[in-house]
Amino acid sequence: MSADPATVAAARQILAHLGVTVADLESDAGVLVSVPTVAEYLPRVIAAAGPGARRTYGTYWERMAAAWGDWPLDRVAASDVEAMKQQMIATARSRRNSRNGRHAGEHVIAAARAFYSRAVADGLIDASASPAHRVAKPRRLPSPRRALTPYELEEINAVVRSSGNDVVLDALMLRLHTESACRRGGALALRLVDLDATNGLVRLAEKGTVRWQPVSLDLAEHLHDHARVRGAVLPTDGLLRYRNGQPISSRRYDHLWKRIGERLPWVAAQGISTHWLRHTTLTWVERHFGYGVARAYAGQTDSPGSSTTTYIKADLHAVAGALSAMTGQPHPFVTARETSHGPATGTLP
Repeated sequence: MSADPATVAAARQILAHLGVTVADLESDAGVLVSVPTVAEYLPRVIAAAGPGARRTYGTYWERMAAAWGDWPLDRVAASDVEAMKQQMIATARSRRNSRNGRHAGEHVIAAARAFYSRAVADGLIDASASPAHRVAKPRRLPSPRRALTPYELEEINAVVRSSGNDVVLDALMLRLHTESACRRGGALALRLVDLDATNGLVRLAEKGTVRWQPVSLDLAEHLHDHARVRGAVLPTDGLLRYRNGQPISSRRYDHLWKRIGERLPWVAAQGISTHWLRHTTLTWVERHFGYGVARAYAGQTDSPGSSTTTYIKADLHAVAGALSAMTGQPHPFVTARETSHGPATGTLP
């Protein structure tokens, strides 16, 4: 039985007044029926996430699935996300660099936002319906990290060279981070193919970027010998390796700084870690060579910032010049004239 034409016309007029079409109604009805649960949708989120996001947010996504697994995506409320944030803050494990659970609270919100941003992109919910985006992130506190003094750096290196079950590996790790200012993830990702020992370069893949970073020829040679002696053969074999030939993992860093902290109480008290070496090197470079070179040294030439940064980019040769001045060793990318006229007046231990 067909509807009365006058009734249909009246309904269309009302829909037009509301700015809604019949297709919109059909689409919305389909969405309401097909909205998956949190547990059902999570595998799609994980599959679409990069390795960094999976590593950072994986634990929190699992918590979300455990707490709200049977709930449709649109049933989770902002108060549920807020409650999980408070729970994670209260139960966060105390670490050397912990901030009373503040980082855990930040990560809960970031993980939930990443989860719901994917649901919005897939058209499962409207952007305005995301509960995660209606919860404020905790304000990030200033970082306690700073540049180490030459004396502090020398003390740390002395402990590394005189303790532990693999002095060669640990000393090489600290020297790599001090010369290149690389992040821990960048060092762990290094492969044999990422080392150019002839030109004193390592290819760093970190924070979603890839760049060639100058290192001294002496360090490059030691890295090459270390990798070959410990079984690196294929181009894709890891560069830093244990004595048994296996590539190192992040646990090596954890054990390293735990041992240093046991012998140097001030290291444990201040929560000093590998990232402090990055601060140390980049601070030295900025003081002696300026902001542009320090920014390039850090691998941040393409990061957003003031429009002035467009005009103060430094190239690989400038970074190599800063490295050469800091280590007191020549580099293939630095000419004799550049070395003799460099602005630096001292070297980093």
